[in-house]
Amino acid sequence: MLQEYQRILVATDGSEGADLALNKAVAIAKRNNAKLFILHVLDTRAIQATSSSDIHFREALRTLGDRVMEEAKDYATGQGLTEVETILEMGSPKSIIAEDIPKREGIDLIVMGAKGMGAIERFFMGSVSENVIRHAACDVLVVRPKESE
Repeated sequence: MLQEYQRILVATDGSEGADLALNKAVAIAKRNNAKLFILHVLDTRAIQATSSSDIHFREALRTLGDRVMEEAKDYATGQGLTEVETILEMGSPKSIIAEDIPKREGIDLIVMGAKGMGAIERFFMGSVSENVIRHAACDVLVVRPKESE
């Protein structure tokens, strides 16, 4: 018997990979008549790199996050989903996606795009998707772009 998911989390940053993940998450939510949670995390590493008085930068990040989520929600509802919730969080994407939101919202599937991070960057920071796979207590689907032929 196939797994039925009821509460699906899709992490988005507005990138091409995140859009692919959103498409897949919407399709899964439709097949399962599930609620879709769209998450955007304002990475505190980017915010901490600015001075504490640079409120304009923080506001710009929040505005961008709101826009990304609103576009994602419009897509999901346009595809026929009726239960869609957006969540904007500030902090470490790794722990928020893998642990905080799934625990708080009772998520049973996380869908996210694979990020094309180089070997050096992965060595120092680690891949968010790799971390989520290792630490999430629920199923995780990492969506990869199809290779062009």
